[in-house]
Amino acid sequence: MKLSLFASAAVAGLLAQVAEAATPDEWRSRSIYFLLTDRFSRTDNSTTAECDAQLGQYCGGSWQGIINQLDYIQNMGFTAIWITPVTEQLPQSTSDGEAYHGYWQQDIYSINSNYGTAEDLQALATALHDRGMYLMVDVVANHMGYAGAGTDVDYSVFNPFNSQDYFHTYCEITDYSNLTMVEECWEGDNIVSLPDLDTESTDVQNIWYSWIPELVSNYSIDGLRLDSALEVQQDFWPSWVSASGVYCVGEVDNGDTTIACPYQNYLDGILNYPTYFPLVRAFESTSGSISDLYNMVNTVKSDCSDSNLLGSFSENHDNPRFASYTSDFSLAKNVLAFTILSDGIPIIYAGQEQHYSGSSVPTNREATWLSGFDTSAELYTWIAKLNQIRNYALQWDNGYTTYKSYPIYQDSNNLAIRKGSNESQVVTVLSNSGADASSYSLTISGTDFTAGEVITELITCTNITVSDTGDITVPMAGGLPSVLYPASKLLESGHPC
Repeated sequence: MKLSLFASAAVAGLLAQVAEAATPDEWRSRSIYFLLTDRFSRTDNSTTAECDAQLGQYCGGSWQGIINQLDYIQNMGFTAIWITPVTEQLPQSTSDGEAYHGYWQQDIYSINSNYGTAEDLQALATALHDRGMYLMVDVVANHMGYAGAGTDVDYSVFNPFNSQDYFHTYCEITDYSNLTMVEECWEGDNIVSLPDLDTESTDVQNIWYSWIPELVSNYSIDGLRLDSALEVQQDFWPSWVSASGVYCVGEVDNGDTTIACPYQNYLDGILNYPTYFPLVRAFESTSGSISDLYNMVNTVKSDCSDSNLLGSFSENHDNPRFASYTSDFSLAKNVLAFTILSDGIPIIYAGQEQHYSGSSVPTNREATWLSGFDTSAELYTWIAKLNQIRNYALQWDNGYTTYKSYPIYQDSNNLAIRKGSNESQVVTVLSNSGADASSYSLTISGTDFTAGEVITELITCTNITVSDTGDITVPMAGGLPSVLYPASKLLESGHPC
């Protein structure tokens, strides 16, 4: 059954509840929990329903299921969720699996009924807004999805792009350093091809630019994640962003800041792939390069127009989970501390809080419900603590989300980063020494804390006094990070200690 995105009378009746569009500045303070709708939670609340990620099939997650587990998400301190695309997908089961993920769309005017009804999607937005949370929806402007080779596509199955005239001529992307090829050739394979829309075409542009504001309005959407933004020519995006009226963050899957950062001239933000790669390398083992991460923090800050509007992440559905590299919980905790307390809008991928370890696609798309939504899990409580620290710092420092992080210390195993104004700065000291490391102390300068000031280490809630020279001696134990904050600011309710 196909359900119209726009024609539902029930949805129309709920439009009065649409929240005002969320601006990029309003998104700065948010912390995002990213989930694949099909793999997060089921309507029946089952925690035992089978889901073999390797098979790449629908497992039964739904929008109502997300509503059922909003306490689980919000109690980790998250203030927004990002869900996968909502449009109707190709219906076939292929040797590449089914379109459970949402990136093989065929009809942009209908929703994917595997996830629920139009009313369910609107109910999700309403439930989030009632909690003061935001809804981000993934959208795909680059391509459609077809079960078959790119050389033999029946374009009539697509709505509204039902003619070959709407698409680029078929060709494979063989060189990702060739931007023209990346923009005009096709993703996918000969099992499921991804016909590449001719986004230079005025006809295609007019369809998209009229479609996106209606989608946003009908479902009270606060922000958009743009799939395959690198694969669409840059000058397509400004009119899209303007038409949508909400914060737009693009997937630019490239670690080179000279390639990735210019997209922020056309979009509000991008996913911070340039930092993602050295971040994982720094902490995937005790011999990872801290200096590469130190340097990249400075490079992104310099090359991107606003590093605080980037999406900061350490896992997602397209890359191996961090725990597939190492089972060391201390290393995982350091990666999470960087993700949440560094520049940008933090994004945590569902299952990361349960230390899921799936590697390449599709095994990194496990069903979250199989964890039993364990709120006592070690990383669940750790993420809650880090979000609490960030959310508390935001109360005291209006400039926290615009202040660009400043790395102030590095050695072969440690990195210290300062963020925030002098009066309420947060200093995060990271380590890749691992859980088996002996305890040690670091002497750190350049924090801008004043001599004699009492600083609280927020993980252990112990106090440290700044030396007469302004240095801080930071205790490091068990390979865990330390987070430093002025003790004088721990006055309001909700503080981390």
